[in-house]
Amino acid sequence: MADRLAGVDEKWNDPRQVFSNGNPGVLMHQVANRLTVRHLRLIAAIVAEGNLQRAAEALNMTQSAVTKALQDAEGQMGVQLFERTNRGVVPTTFGSSLAAHARLILAQIGKAEQELTDLRDGSSGHVTIGTLLAGSAGLLPEAIVRLRRDRPRLVIKVEEATNDVLMPALRAGELDLVLGRLPEFRDRDGLKQELLMNDCAQIVARRGHPLASRTGIGLADLLACDWILPGSSTTLRRQFDKAFRDQNLDPPLHSVETVSFLTTRGLLQATDYLGVWPVQLARQEIATGSIVALPVPLPTTARPIGITTRADDRMLPAAASLVACLRAVAAEGGFVTVPA
Repeated sequence: MADRLAGVDEKWNDPRQVFSNGNPGVLMHQVANRLTVRHLRLIAAIVAEGNLQRAAEALNMTQSAVTKALQDAEGQMGVQLFERTNRGVVPTTFGSSLAAHARLILAQIGKAEQELTDLRDGSSGHVTIGTLLAGSAGLLPEAIVRLRRDRPRLVIKVEEATNDVLMPALRAGELDLVLGRLPEFRDRDGLKQELLMNDCAQIVARRGHPLASRTGIGLADLLACDWILPGSSTTLRRQFDKAFRDQNLDPPLHSVETVSFLTTRGLLQATDYLGVWPVQLARQEIATGSIVALPVPLPTTARPIGITTRADDRMLPAAASLVACLRAVAAEGGFVTVPA
């Protein structure tokens, strides 16, 4: 196999020749003219599985058929897409680039198929939205309620995670939009943002917490507490830590890291831990009577909440309808109160 691949193109180790003096558009032109959807599914599956046998199982193919199809794809492209190792296969630079394009193309094909099915069956469509904690607290539930009053057959899928998970999924076409704290500048390439409202965070604790009845407290009084905090890679965590550093204090070191609302609420109610929540979520939970906000401001956590979409993508009607509802709810400032 190595001899066969070596004979396909001896320029694999010189990206300048493959990309025509550094122009990746040449390779993408080859994709459109030489590779089939079957090839793209194959490449995406191999990257996802990291192993030809598992990729074969995922595609309901034999391993020999996968190997043959991969050889064909590499021959068509004139580049080595994967390196074969004892542990499996590892994508080359070309393989990683092509797999990213393949995932987006396959997602667009899937959306086209779904839209045609919806039109044929008279369905109101499908929309997949990614959300962060700040968006899921009240804004999204109210928007969904409004949307389904007008389009009861609409199927809505909600994926809750952090930006480091949601933004790659959005870029890959796996999500129609993301709702939550808008990503920082370094995460905006290829994306379009729309501001809906502004938000900040509050420090929260259980009702009856030893600090709940105290006045005049500051961040220095909270250093010895145990905390439940979002992960260090999240925007909210970085802003929270900055609030301490701005006062020449070291951020809390001992904490439980999670973005799970249920886990955080359960720990808050059962212990003397402190947490940090977006203000919209905090207000809802305070209204239930089991959670209180400590009077310690966190100005560094002020951040816009909005919608993020792909800059060069056509939004399907179902997703556009959801966006319209989100805009309306944000403009009115009214949210559904979710029972505890």
